Amino acid sequence: MLTEARSIRIKGRSFLAVVLTPDLPFEDWLVRLDDLARRSAGFFLGRPVVLDVGELSLDRVALKAMVQALGERGVRVMGIEGARPSQLDATLPPGMTGGRAAGDVDVPAAEAQSQPSAKAKQAEVQQIVAPVVRAAPSSLVLQEPVRSGQSIIFPEGDVTIIGSIASGAEVIAGGSIHVYGALRGRALAGSIGNSAARIFCRKLEAELLAIDGIYKTADDLPAELRGHAAQLWLENDAIMASRLI
Repeated sequence: MLTEARSIRIKGRSFLAVVLTPDLPFEDWLVRLDDLARRSAGFFLGRPVVLDVGELSLDRVALKAMVQALGERGVRVMGIEGARPSQLDATLPPGMTGGRAAGDVDVPAAEAQSQPSAKAKQAEVQQIVAPVVRAAPSSLVLQEPVRSGQSIIFPEGDVTIIGSIASGAEVIAGGSIHVYGALRGRALAGSIGNSAARIFCRKLEAELLAIDGIYKTADDLPAELRGHAAQLWLENDAIMASRLI
């Protein structure tokens, strides 16, 4: 029995979701998605995803099969956009409307035939994105540090962080990553198959580093590089590193 009336606080909040827009035949699109996942391991890991089927002619059975196929690949669909009410039931993620575009993250045209498209839209999800300033169409500049728990995804090109990347934070870039402070979290460069991408930082204390899907953990870093300015690059399928003077 309630002895004291208490209010319930409900807040509205906008975060960033990755919106996948499949095309048909779906099996061919899945092949391209698998290729992206292989060359950019972890891209969808733990990330909320909205499935946009507004341009597809699907019945409920086909839609369920699509969601199931994505789930088997570790892609968690938290909502479906563009579906008719008759296509949805209690076993499917809820329908979503009103997402606000927050900048496309389509794979560049040169990769378009081998990669699936993804678009970023603001929705009620758990990923947090720091305030950004776009310096150019192929680069992203973050004026603020990337705090623990934040995830920055920019497949279009380079990412420059004026501050630091905190432990527990991650930055994923299609190009190179430049950190003008300490790199303590995770940095994944060349996420869409760019083996020429590099990672630069003023103070190397990273938890995890990756270039074009090749990974190096903190334990693999040379002791003489830790705490110093460094650059990392890919050479013969191995991540190389050196100090910057």
